[in-house]
Amino acid sequence: MDSLAHAIRQLQSGTLPRAEFFAEVDRVLESAPESVGRLLEVLSEEHARKPLPGDVYTEIQHRIERLIVARQHKGGDDTFVQTRPGAYTMRDPLPPSREYDGDVDPEPERMKGVGDTLNNRFVLEECIGFGGMGTVYKALDLRKLEASDRKPYIAIKVLNVQFRGHPKSLIALQREARKAQALAHPNIVSVYDFDRDGPMVYLTMEYLKGKALSQVLRAPGFAGMPYADVLRIVTGMGNALAYAHGRGFVHCDFKPGNVFLTESGNVKVIDFGIARVFQKTEEDVDVTVFDPGSLGALTPAYASPEMLEHLDPDPRDDIYALACIAYELLTGHHPFNGVSALQARGAGMKPQRPAGLARGPWHALKCGLALERNTRTPTVERFLHDFGTGASVQRYGLAAGVAAGILAIAALGAVGWHYLGAKPRTQATAAAPPPATAQEQAAPPAALPAPTPAAPAPTPVPAPTAAAIASTLGKIPCAALVGAVDGHAVTVHGYLSTPPGQAGLKDELAAVPGVSSVNLDVRLVDQARCGVISTLGPYWSAYRQAGGGAAIRLAGAGHGPDAVLTEGDSLMVDVTTPAAESFITVDYYSLDGSVTHLLPNVRAHDNRAPPNYTATVGSLGEWGIGKPFGAELVVLVTTPTVLFDAPRPVSEPAAAYLADAARRLEQIRAHSGAGKIAVEFLPIHTRPRKP
Repeated sequence: MDSLAHAIRQLQSGTLPRAEFFAEVDRVLESAPESVGRLLEVLSEEHARKPLPGDVYTEIQHRIERLIVARQHKGGDDTFVQTRPGAYTMRDPLPPSREYDGDVDPEPERMKGVGDTLNNRFVLEECIGFGGMGTVYKALDLRKLEASDRKPYIAIKVLNVQFRGHPKSLIALQREARKAQALAHPNIVSVYDFDRDGPMVYLTMEYLKGKALSQVLRAPGFAGMPYADVLRIVTGMGNALAYAHGRGFVHCDFKPGNVFLTESGNVKVIDFGIARVFQKTEEDVDVTVFDPGSLGALTPAYASPEMLEHLDPDPRDDIYALACIAYELLTGHHPFNGVSALQARGAGMKPQRPAGLARGPWHALKCGLALERNTRTPTVERFLHDFGTGASVQRYGLAAGVAAGILAIAALGAVGWHYLGAKPRTQATAAAPPPATAQEQAAPPAALPAPTPAAPAPTPVPAPTAAAIASTLGKIPCAALVGAVDGHAVTVHGYLSTPPGQAGLKDELAAVPGVSSVNLDVRLVDQARCGVISTLGPYWSAYRQAGGGAAIRLAGAGHGPDAVLTEGDSLMVDVTTPAAESFITVDYYSLDGSVTHLLPNVRAHDNRAPPNYTATVGSLGEWGIGKPFGAELVVLVTTPTVLFDAPRPVSEPAAAYLADAARRLEQIRAHSGAGKIAVEFLPIHTRPRKP
């Protein structure tokens, strides 16, 4: 194995001419005892360390592919993907007694590479990566070029030769495309479609400018980066994984080569090619048709012990890989020196604390790197929260210093005020007028005019109190309102039904003693939503009075406060959590009297979120707008403890759910306070699609 890497590095350094290099590659491959999969992995690693010319990369890959057939003929120890009836899977090596009967082609069909065109449309211009299932190319889309598109380039993953002949290879790409399309997140690469060109199967996705994280880690002399830079990258990776986990997917092959750093500084996770559903339901019928994990593609250095033991996938498998990468970013080397988790566990290895790393992030790393699943960090959100503790401690320290400075300034100001306050009195005494003369003292006083009786001043009307306004607003039916008092003026924000409507609300407030003017910033809601507003409105008001911070809005740009969604549109919302760890609940109240639970539900259990966390709930094609149409409501509720111990059905009658929610929220309020429960409303309007 080292011989292949050594030969590649000799070529890259210029000490080995190209012709001699390929002769050396053939010699290495002929005698290589390693598996073909490992040879391809070495090729990928060396390419990530220092990119090879596209034609060289493709040619090495083709020669490794030919080794597949050669070893099949000899009945060697390598394992392969089944290509046709009578061949064998990666888990079943060819028995040595089997004679070659012509069932396997003596020369595999050449895999397309740099310079080739797929479907007379996509010109493969440059090899930019290698994944567990295929090779990724930068490709020119001739159709976009013809249309003068300013961004005519896309990325294409071409299925590897050892996978493309698999009877279910097309299913594999179809599943990957569908899963990736469902994972619509800023930190996940956008996938467009899948197709085939004869026996070639490929996937199209957005083209990213930048470099793989593996290139950063494998760069000569890399010995780690500052914690702040690591935190930014880890947060981007973690947000992508948390989003996928919330939709029931584990990446299963998370590694530096599957993380891309764009030129604009964004972090993108790629290649959910072998992601497997870990929250299987009766609706996920296709998980029994094709399990991409059966292809056996994973990277041992980043695979958890449970993955290597072929246990069912779990989000904690990705957390192990995430912690490994975070450790490498901090130190420049693998936490277990590159050995597999099983080897590390067997040898009793323990990662060493990176120099200068604060206690909080180090504790997070140790928990993420735990070699037993039941002791590993349970969720990505928890890992991100704990790993960010170091930054939080620094922020708190800065805040404490600023606060101390403010107190010191205030103290100096008080001392100065008293000192300067005494000084004018001393100056005034020194400048007093001279005493009156004898003549002035003897002169009779001048007669003074009789004073005019003053009119009695009107008794001032006291300004309204905040308590009086709150009491009045609390009596308004079917409303969620909060008021602010500025002298005799009152401003009210919130949600209101009709009746009483805005005119009725103004009349109620004008009757409060001391109110001279009323300003309203309220949105009217349909009376059909009164049950929701009446139940949750008091918590909305209490949370706003406590300072607020949580938010919910339609995902994507272009949605104003009166957003309209058309039949068939995907319902996706962006939520921002409060300044404390919380449990997120997002519900969609329909005009038919039902409530649909977007999060959590039987398909998406994990709804725990760190402080000030922003995430997208829903994805393309997951929740679609349908009948009935009109004014509807999406509601965000966050609680300091879990709202319901067991997941609710995906959809249920709203009245029954609100009754249960009211009882549970009252229990949480009694324990934690109403201001700890965040409620935010998102009114939307739905309409049918025009024929």
